[in-house]
Amino acid sequence: MTARAIGPLSLNTVTVKERWGLAECIEGCARHGIPGISPWRDVLQAMGVERAARQIRDAGLHVSGLCRGGMFPANDAAGRRAAIADNRRAIDEAQAIGAACLVMVCGGLPPGSRDLPGARAMVRDGLAEILPYARDAGVVLGLEPLHPGTCADRSVLSTLGQALDLCDALGPGMGVAVDVYHVWWDPDLDRQMARAGSRIAGFHVCDWLVPTTDLVFDRGMMGDGVIDIPAVRAMAEAAGYRGALECELLSRRWWGEDPDRVLETIKERHATVC
Repeated sequence: MTARAIGPLSLNTVTVKERWGLAECIEGCARHGIPGISPWRDVLQAMGVERAARQIRDAGLHVSGLCRGGMFPANDAAGRRAAIADNRRAIDEAQAIGAACLVMVCGGLPPGSRDLPGARAMVRDGLAEILPYARDAGVVLGLEPLHPGTCADRSVLSTLGQALDLCDALGPGMGVAVDVYHVWWDPDLDRQMARAGSRIAGFHVCDWLVPTTDLVFDRGMMGDGVIDIPAVRAMAEAAGYRGALECELLSRRWWGEDPDRVLETIKERHATVC
């Protein structure tokens, strides 16, 4: 079973998470001619890492990323140590499936905290702790800045500029995962994309709906919202990015659809919108 290449397209498994496990996603990508896949760790672990790696290889799929590492801030040293240990496991999983990067969603404020600088320091320190392990494994850590509306609970890393500052500080082995949903609004985006250059390790697409009813779970299918996806993609390509275009669609509306219809729609929008 071999995927028929249709271009640099990849399916992030969260897009169909309510209906398909990882085995169905692998088979669906191959059947629909989608050449790439990006699993989330929950479905990878449910299937079993070795079995998943074997089936992904047998299907001829490229792994554009593994979601996700990060979540470093915690209220105590034990919580921070637990996060480090979990990130090392994530690095092992990314290596096992040949992921182009481990996508890092770095975490928000610890429960009850108002110390934003302190949370950002925990992110920096956590990354510094795991980076040698990732380098030894050959796994790129792709920092994914999230929309500032999610700063408190999901990521204190809110702009591409912040992510690149961390890459500069920490050195080789660091990269960025650019999700148009989270960065499209940034007035400095063009300059920061050029600055990123070869450090762009992943490129995620969906759309921003108007109105958006939930910052996390109301993403739009490409073309249904206001993001100029081709313009952001052109920035990535001008910076030298030649990797996959990964559809990551966290949407209660699309989770209710038949996954085969979702994949057909993704292919059509990839051809006409992205």
